[in-house]
Amino acid sequence: MSNYKHILLAVDFYENCSAVTERAKDLALKYQAKLSIIHVVDNLPLTDTGYGAEIAFNIDFMNELMTNAKKKLAKLGEEHAITEDLQWLEMGSPKTEIIRVAEENKVDLIVVGSHGRHGWALLLGSTANGVLHHANCDVLAVRLQEN
Repeated sequence: MSNYKHILLAVDFYENCSAVTERAKDLALKYQAKLSIIHVVDNLPLTDTGYGAEIAFNIDFMNELMTNAKKKLAKLGEEHAITEDLQWLEMGSPKTEIIRVAEENKVDLIVVGSHGRHGWALLLGSTANGVLHHANCDVLAVRLQEN
């Protein structure tokens, strides 16, 4: 096994995401790897207008979500010395965007939190599970403790 050169930390800004962040930082330090960070704002639902076209739920709300996420991502990047050019804020399917950014940037390890959902939540899919089964690189799913 060769050393990791580029680690991508996928964050969702839940209270316990610090465990995932610390694991990614430790691995980056251990392997002397570049550490990047990504947050994906999930697609907002589209509303059927009755006119045959679908429009975004609320453009102002979307902009506010992206603005707040950008601030949180920048703060996290600053706290962990991750430069702006290694921070990605995307909108779309978290699984798809994490994998796309990882492939485009030659990431060899993705670190993502796993909430360990069961039942309906598991059937509806999880980001960690989707990344784990579709990424072309190694994936570390860090188990998050539910409060």
